[in-house]
Amino acid sequence: MQIGSYTLKNRLVLAPMAGVTDRPFRQLCKELGAGMAVSEMISSNSLLWGSEKTKRRADQDGETEPRCVQIVGADPQLLAKAAQYNVENGAQIIDINMGCPAKKICHVMAGSALLKNETLVGKILDAVVSAVDIPVTLKIRTGWDKEHRNGVRIAKIAEQAGAQAIAVHGRTRACGFSGEAEYDIISAVKTMVKIPVIANGDIRTPEKAKYVLDYTGADAIMIGRGALGFPWIFREIDHYLKTGEKLPSPSIIEIRDTLLAHLNMLYQFYGEYTGVRIARKHLSWYSKGQPNGTVFRNTVNRVESRIEQINLTKAFFE
Repeated sequence: MQIGSYTLKNRLVLAPMAGVTDRPFRQLCKELGAGMAVSEMISSNSLLWGSEKTKRRADQDGETEPRCVQIVGADPQLLAKAAQYNVENGAQIIDINMGCPAKKICHVMAGSALLKNETLVGKILDAVVSAVDIPVTLKIRTGWDKEHRNGVRIAKIAEQAGAQAIAVHGRTRACGFSGEAEYDIISAVKTMVKIPVIANGDIRTPEKAKYVLDYTGADAIMIGRGALGFPWIFREIDHYLKTGEKLPSPSIIEIRDTLLAHLNMLYQFYGEYTGVRIARKHLSWYSKGQPNGTVFRNTVNRVESRIEQINLTKAFFE
């Protein structure tokens, strides 16, 4: 899998997820097998560049290459400036968000709302590609709704503008995350463009990963919600694609040790106050399906200190 001058170690990409794919989670997923990880989206609004939250989102210090930062917005020149800003701060690949279905993003005509304006899509891509000398990629959905699935046309616009890869989520904006992802449009995109195509949507098992790759002909797959609480999904899929064999699931000891290491990364990255609060959702994801998980979540998500979180987590796995 090649994006510009970067050769990924495999065909597996961690999807950008708001509030999730911070540097600690990206690095963890890379260590467990992801060939690339995309940052959570960063607003192109220059007024936000100086905020602590935005700085953290753009923080790639010490992260394994390639470092990919996603930007979101609707103004071509602001997006171009945001791309330049992130390149100056270490980004090696710039991804443009045209797939987010959130109302607050679409209300300002950004994210997947851009799919309704193909002319503006072209202007944005032209501006960003011209503004930086690193690869620019694009993430989209299959269209705005089921009657307007224009993913193939958007992909052609992206290729013509000089985008180096395109990721396609197998749902329309109107679908949100409901129903099942479909892969016909992704297959059509792969047929119609020469740049790498990354298939995204409902990939939660090694078998599903292989099915999607075979069905669509995509160059890689992108995994989002399937990695929540289970970053080992990348290791398992990578092994299955290479050997046709399934790895045993991680032991309870490995889950505990990985979670504790993840918690400590969050405390170091955010500081104790914010880190404890960010950690709560990860604790919930990791503990799902474990015996007495509900009781654990009800308790651990109420504590206020790092020490309490750590001690409760150790006791739960013990």
